[in-house]
Amino acid sequence: MAWIFGLQLVAMVAACLLGIYDIAPLSLVLPLVAAISVLTWLAARRQWKQVRRLAKAVKTWDERRPDLGDWQPGQLSRRTDADVAVLAEVLYGFASRIAGYNERERNFTRDASHELRSPLTVIKMSADMLADEPALGEFGQRSVQRIKRATREMEALVEALLILARESDKGLTEEDFIVNEVLACELHDARELLEGRPITLQLDEPARFALHGSPRVFSVLCWQLIRNACQQAEQGTIVVTVLPGAVTVTNRIDASADKADRHGFELAIAQRISERFAWPLELQTRDGRQHIARIRFPQPLPANM
Repeated sequence: MAWIFGLQLVAMVAACLLGIYDIAPLSLVLPLVAAISVLTWLAARRQWKQVRRLAKAVKTWDERRPDLGDWQPGQLSRRTDADVAVLAEVLYGFASRIAGYNERERNFTRDASHELRSPLTVIKMSADMLADEPALGEFGQRSVQRIKRATREMEALVEALLILARESDKGLTEEDFIVNEVLACELHDARELLEGRPITLQLDEPARFALHGSPRVFSVLCWQLIRNACQQAEQGTIVVTVLPGAVTVTNRIDASADKADRHGFELAIAQRISERFAWPLELQTRDGRQHIARIRFPQPLPANM
């Protein structure tokens, strides 16, 4: 490109000098200047043609395959511009890494979904059979309940990790669902997990609204917040409140409760789900004893769909 515009400058100067010193008539100088400009444009267009072809190959590139058409390393023509060749080689390497990442993602989510859920199912079935054993004492029953509780928590954790492991939302069922109904089911399951612990779960519904998305993702996110609130409080009341376009989880610690500083479980998974699905998560602490987690939903739907 530098040679093209350098030669254009020389030719333009020469044409102007020919006209200034009356060596050539103006009727010849003007067409000469126009011809030089056209030739320069054609030469520059020819140089940029390779860049346009490469851009088209990248635009139509399928991220599941590293194929970039004729731009594979070792298949480039000797007339290919050196800078364009370097760019094509780097893009091919990048495309190969992306395709490899997608393949590993699919393998992981498929294998982890099967290999982790299968033993959890066996543990759940075995725990249910043990719970029905009449010869099992009180201590054994408590142990079985702890096993069932830990299994349910592990199922929710595996579900959350599989959701986050996916690069896209593919594989998740999206639908219109009423937030209040999903929360009611989630609290019912949570009460079973908290059986025997001095914690009360309440659902406060001053508002009702719906969302379009994955109800499973929503329930996993809410369970993470409820689980964290229960760990912080150890005893007391956990209140889940449905507000217009928002859901809050508040732990109200009783005055007689242990005043030790409890931070609860890490909320890294909840934060990542929040960022992934654009549901802002806010954390607050009031009077040092009341912890509030609030999820906002930018696009709520009416509940009477």
